[in-house]
Amino acid sequence: MVWQDNSDRLFIGGEWVAPSGTRWIDVVNPHTEQAFARVPEGERADIDRAVAAARDAFDDGPWPWMSLVERIAVLERLGVLIAERRDEIARLVTDEMGCPITLSLGMQATTPRLLVDSFVAMAPEYPWETLRESATGRALVVREPAGVVAAVIPWNNPMVIALIKLVPALLAGCTAVLKPAPETPLDSFLLAELFAEAGLPAGVVNVVPADREVSEYLVTHPGVDKVTFTGSTAAGRRVAEVAGPLMKRVTLELGGKSAAIVLDDADFGPVVESLRIGSFRNSGQVCSLKSRVLVPRSRHEEFLDAFTAMVDTMPVGDPTDPATQVGPLVNSRQHGRVLGYIDAGRSEGARLVRGGGRPSGLERGLYVEPTVFTDVAPGMRIAQEEIFGPVATVIPYDDEAQAIAFANDSQYGLNGSVFTSDPAHGVRIARRIRTGTVEINGSPVGFTAPIGGFKSSGIGREAGLEGFDAYVELKSIGLPRDLDIVE
Repeated sequence: MVWQDNSDRLFIGGEWVAPSGTRWIDVVNPHTEQAFARVPEGERADIDRAVAAARDAFDDGPWPWMSLVERIAVLERLGVLIAERRDEIARLVTDEMGCPITLSLGMQATTPRLLVDSFVAMAPEYPWETLRESATGRALVVREPAGVVAAVIPWNNPMVIALIKLVPALLAGCTAVLKPAPETPLDSFLLAELFAEAGLPAGVVNVVPADREVSEYLVTHPGVDKVTFTGSTAAGRRVAEVAGPLMKRVTLELGGKSAAIVLDDADFGPVVESLRIGSFRNSGQVCSLKSRVLVPRSRHEEFLDAFTAMVDTMPVGDPTDPATQVGPLVNSRQHGRVLGYIDAGRSEGARLVRGGGRPSGLERGLYVEPTVFTDVAPGMRIAQEEIFGPVATVIPYDDEAQAIAFANDSQYGLNGSVFTSDPAHGVRIARRIRTGTVEINGSPVGFTAPIGGFKSSGIGREAGLEGFDAYVELKSIGLPRDLDIVE
């Protein structure tokens, strides 16, 4: 396996090259709390080399000038190769960040292929060129590749998030430098191998793991035209702060504190089963999870009984065990952060009804029990701040207007859901929720729909046809009236 054979190197210019420095990143398994691999920590000189390779590939290489059909063929081969390595990808991400293996096989390892296929299918539908006629002029409006892309990704769903950025960028004709999180660099190295095997020209995608200081150097690098970042809102603000003065194009997919509104007519059985994944998927380490559950006050205790009974059926433990539903948190910093929020909930007067600490019998590993609070005021920290762990709050409301107000009482606006026996009424409620995505009865929007956030949850959209918009620049070419243009 190339990425393992070259784990002491970086992927730059289509080759596995020695790093410029001597610092290393230990990749720690959060179940054992032991390092099982290490990779070079990129330095500024490595970023310079990676950006130069991407710049050369864009300015002088064949990729931007290949036909869309040719670029699609490379991405189609990538999708096939990802499918062939599905089990390997799942095991690798589980070892890197603790995602339970049964979930990894779907979320971490099957979804990448589906995502690639979705963009490939949509690419011919995108309006790359349009002819516009008017009384005041005639124009060929073209969407050209934005240039060199800096793609900075987090650790919680690493290959999917890498591909939701890279695939539309590549189909548009861009080149890229991928900066994976220090916790999960190995799957990005594997992805580099797959890109090369699929026939991507040298320099089109480069992979350099790095710390925050070097990552900021990448974001502000003069050779980078476009920055796309997924991560915390605090980090996203910093990206915007340093990229803004340089007039770099920026897409930010940031944090969330999403609310599930459970209406009075909802059947609680299907609701709590949906929230098993909707509130606790990936041990709570997903930005779109419904960490605030809003329920009618008249049915609050009934819902709480059903919700906690569901939580009691979620096995916690070794993420390589197919039965496990809640694995460890990614690192000791995140583990301490989540426990700190649980302490804050207690100190602010919320009632802890499930969990709240380390599971019994798991003295090793970065584990936190699935935790449920109630008697939570909307202004409490655990109801306002993104915890990013297996912690949910159950908040009662008096009427639908108050439920909508509670759902919108957040700096975030990433996701949300409405549960009801009347889906049409649910859609009317969804229209009043200020978030980029709202799911009715847990129904996913799919990859042909755009996703992203209102307010502090980000800038721009990913997925869908709109996912291409981030990686193109618009150009209008004025045409003589008598010039024939073949679209």
